[in-house]
Amino acid sequence: MNASSTLIATPFQLMRNPFGRLVLTTPSGEVVEGVVPVRAFPIQAPEDDISLVHTDGHEVAWIDQLSEVPEPAQSLIRQELQSREFMPTILSIISVTSFSTPCTWRVTTDRGDTSFVLRGDEDIRRVGPTILLVTDSHGIQFLIRDASNLSRESRKILDRFL
Repeated sequence: MNASSTLIATPFQLMRNPFGRLVLTTPSGEVVEGVVPVRAFPIQAPEDDISLVHTDGHEVAWIDQLSEVPEPAQSLIRQELQSREFMPTILSIISVTSFSTPCTWRVTTDRGDTSFVLRGDEDIRRVGPTILLVTDSHGIQFLIRDASNLSRESRKILDRFL
């Protein structure tokens, strides 16, 4: 697709080629190989506002709501997003080695128990009123979707760092 092409909203067709790359076919029959889905708001609205971007960086399609995309395109987009995005959600904070940084946090996530090193207080970032992103020493981001829903013990530990 060239820069002068019109951005399309759904409907379009989506499939995987033999190399595993997504291929978009526009309603006019134009084929765009190697599209990548990108969420505009991955934390606050993960099901809304998704762009399909060509490998050259140009947006080729826009999706207002993923739930309105027909199958099998919806499943292909979800699979691609899941394979590219890794952001475990912290469900509870088990312990920390110290209330000063750097320190090691032991947590339970939606993917199981793990531990990571928090380098500094600045690695805990507010994204919304109760949403936090915690970045470990390797750059992996952990999401706390709603700090007020954490257990009392977890909130007590977290409050020492905020």
